Amino acid sequence: MKLGSKPEIFVLEDLTWRCTTELESDVVVEVGEMSFYLHKFPLLSRSGVLQRMISEYQPPVDGVGGGMCTLQLDDIPGGAKAFELAAKFCYDVKIELNALNVVCLRCAAEYLRMTDDYAEGNLITQAESFLADVLANWKDSIKALETCEGVLPTAEDLHLVSRCITALASKACASDAAAPLLARNASVAAADKDALWNGIRTGDTASSAAASAMDWWYEDVSFLSLPMFKRLIQAMEAKGMRAESIAGAIMFYAGRFLPGLKRNTSFSNALASYGADGGGGGGMSSRNVTPRAASVSAPSEGDQRYFLEEIVALLPTKKGVASTRFLLGMLRTAMLLHASPLCRENLERRIGAQLEDASLDDLLVPNLGYHVETLYDIDCVQRILDYFMSSTDGIGTGYTSPALAEDGGGAGAGSLGVPQGGTPSTALSPITMVAKLMDGYLAEVAPDTNLKLPKFQALAAVVPDYARPVDDGIYRAIDIYLKSHPWLSESEREQLCRLMNCQKLSLEACTHAAQNERLPLRVVVQVLFFEQLRLRTSIAGWFFVSENAAGGDGARPHPGGAIVPKGAAAAAVAASAQAEVDSDAEDDAPPEGKETITDVKERVSELEKECKSMKQEIRRLGKPPRRPWGLLTRKCGFGAKVQQAQPAMSGK
Repeated sequence: MKLGSKPEIFVLEDLTWRCTTELESDVVVEVGEMSFYLHKFPLLSRSGVLQRMISEYQPPVDGVGGGMCTLQLDDIPGGAKAFELAAKFCYDVKIELNALNVVCLRCAAEYLRMTDDYAEGNLITQAESFLADVLANWKDSIKALETCEGVLPTAEDLHLVSRCITALASKACASDAAAPLLARNASVAAADKDALWNGIRTGDTASSAAASAMDWWYEDVSFLSLPMFKRLIQAMEAKGMRAESIAGAIMFYAGRFLPGLKRNTSFSNALASYGADGGGGGGMSSRNVTPRAASVSAPSEGDQRYFLEEIVALLPTKKGVASTRFLLGMLRTAMLLHASPLCRENLERRIGAQLEDASLDDLLVPNLGYHVETLYDIDCVQRILDYFMSSTDGIGTGYTSPALAEDGGGAGAGSLGVPQGGTPSTALSPITMVAKLMDGYLAEVAPDTNLKLPKFQALAAVVPDYARPVDDGIYRAIDIYLKSHPWLSESEREQLCRLMNCQKLSLEACTHAAQNERLPLRVVVQVLFFEQLRLRTSIAGWFFVSENAAGGDGARPHPGGAIVPKGAAAAAVAASAQAEVDSDAEDDAPPEGKETITDVKERVSELEKECKSMKQEIRRLGKPPRRPWGLLTRKCGFGAKVQQAQPAMSGK
């Protein structure tokens, strides 16, 4: 917007503005180091403040200044630049209003009292009219809000800051409300488009359209200083913006100003990269300075700590809106900067509420305490896991224990909280994922020789036994810990091995455990016994299915309560049953079927004898030294298998 009609008549010479008219200047206005040689009449006709100052001016007695009226305006908002524009407006010289100078000019006009009482269509009226147009545009509103930083508190008194924030919040919320509809329309449009050759579709997907509708404003607001950004986010939240969009903007903003969020960035490197960032330094090195206008400098540790604590407090409380990776990155940075205990507890609780979404790499939080004992912060992960268990313990919170399922009439639940048939319930999936995650974490921290046995046991025992469908993961962690801590006594080894359930080890893990000399003898005996029992159960199940199929009645549960095996054994049983049914459908069944059933009966009888013999020998041996491995493995039928199997589970 352009104001005035006369050409330029001001000339700058060595910090001095002079008016190039034929009339000699009769007033000097000093603003900081800048001097303006002007005329009284244009100023008197527009500004109430200048009119009062000129009328009250008393020349010095000693005649310093040559008798010319000299005025001091050091505290005018916007400084010399704002007064230059106001002076040109008084002379009706052409000036151009834009989003970057309208706020400063509006504040300067208020300071000079350039109201319509002195001249119609004065500067305040003109600035307000143009400001209304600025606030109608998103980009211009962002620029106007940034310039408010330099004219505080006048901009606050004139409600310019609140008007800019309200305009921005309204526009962002309107777009956010339309995002689901845009995503739905994009999905329909994508489905209607013709596919190219080989089934490749053109155009944006629904997910990209939804993301674009949500995050288009993230980068624009990331240039704001922390106080302005905080007020803008609070205004958006008050207007009903979705928590997902608010969290996305906060994560984008934090990633810009906290380079330490990156997984492999040290504090010193974070400071260096932050100082080299071409627009971010001012938002933190000075808490009230616009980032684009501030000089780029590395923020202090105290500034970063203050920034992080404010960002954590600003995050929405809704679960899942902030990614677990981001929260863990914030937690690492909080420890690095020695943030307040309340801030760290807030982050740990948030992470615990959605721990099933975490990855192992992000969970490896280095120990940065003053008394470092272990490489990784085990206590922190212990607290996070405790928060997870407390947040998921109950009805209607994403997790159901087997006891609650049984009390609620959940028929068919097995002893592990899994329905019969082997398919885990949806309610158990989060805790099952956490169990797998913690088994991996225990395997990563187990080689640390400073990790004490009670701390390892305490962390492993938090996850209940029914959360692990298979105990291969916890077995691997125990084996690594035993290898890294060879000085453990026999009783300590047995105590550690109580963390795993030998009945839930896979065939591969059983094969490895059977020849693992680090395990106590009692545990190896249990592994071999349960493996033989599993083999007997599989053979018995195969026998019952084959017998029923041969009788033409189809597979059905045996009245004796035999358990049909799962996994690979179940596949073998199913294949055998199908073969028997197919052969029975023919007119004459092959005689090999009878021979196979006879062989199975003989094998079952042999296994029963071997089991009885093994029990007698175990009672005779009592607690022998850890040496008769070959004898036990041969008696359980594992001799050939142990010699041929390659241990797939490395103990590191």
